[in-house]
Amino acid sequence: MPNHSSSDPAALDRAFHALGDATRRGVIAQLSLGEASIAELAEPYDMALPSFLQHVRVLETAGLVSSRKEGRVRRCRLQAARLAELTSWITQYQQAWAARLDRLDTFLNATDPKKDT
Repeated sequence: MPNHSSSDPAALDRAFHALGDATRRGVIAQLSLGEASIAELAEPYDMALPSFLQHVRVLETAGLVSSRKEGRVRRCRLQAARLAELTSWITQYQQAWAARLDRLDTFLNATDPKKDT
């Protein structure tokens, strides 16, 4: 089984919860193109600004987005290192399952009665 002891389970839960919403995934996609203001991020969504800000807060709590105030404008930035941690966690499991499936394939090929004929 992959070793994920270095990952904080609560942090993983927050990150995957944050990514479980289409609006928040959209914000991540927008920020992957570069830093943006809250107004720029909110523009494509048909919701009140306070509701949109809740999505940003969830992303910030999950460590996926950071924001800073520049005058009267709040600017957001993607935290790529956090995404890389999630990718690493997923990759560990993907590799473990690929190895299991390879072993199963080897076993099934070795025990295939059709091969003996």
